[in-house]
Amino acid sequence: MNWKAAGAVAAATLVGLGVAYVLQEKATAGPGYRTLVSDGDLQIRSYPAIKVAETVVAGPRKEALSEGFRILADYIFAKSRPGEKLPMTAPVMQDAGNPMASDPPRFDDEVEGGWRVRFVLPEGHDIPEPPAGVTIIDVPARRVGAATFHGTAHDDRLQAAEDRLRGWLARHGEETVKCEPEYAFYNSPMIPPPLRRNEVLLALT
Repeated sequence: MNWKAAGAVAAATLVGLGVAYVLQEKATAGPGYRTLVSDGDLQIRSYPAIKVAETVVAGPRKEALSEGFRILADYIFAKSRPGEKLPMTAPVMQDAGNPMASDPPRFDDEVEGGWRVRFVLPEGHDIPEPPAGVTIIDVPARRVGAATFHGTAHDDRLQAAEDRLRGWLARHGEETVKCEPEYAFYNSPMIPPPLRRNEVLLALT
């Protein structure tokens, strides 16, 4: 057996599956927005009002994101409530549960108030009563700054994107509303890391 050729075929198959999953997830509904200013991977956007389901989980960021995702997915897919499933949306959003804290938390800290995880709820559907631990929130229309990067959302990469975004917004004369950023994750673990899309969002005045 030509192991080199077999390895190349396997790699090509994995890439093909990854691209297929990316295309499928790109079709997942999410909140529309209008781009006001664009500079490469940095943007200022205008978002309409949206409705989200949120939960707050204590612990380090990655573990809190995983547990928050599970809680919200159980709500969306009718595992923790009666009734029909709701369509999945993107992105999954996360921020510090105490966003106005004067000292920004380290990613591995037990953040006071916990990490808040949010799913955007689909439009045109009746929203079922949430179980304990899940809250339905109306988020008003807003402007945000956004920094996009691809790959694995390691904490140092999130921090670097935030720093770059804050500097770019300052040069454009923009002021942020709150001191803590919001993270947006668009892809499931099935997507190969180089194809994953992640964003850091900062609400603007």
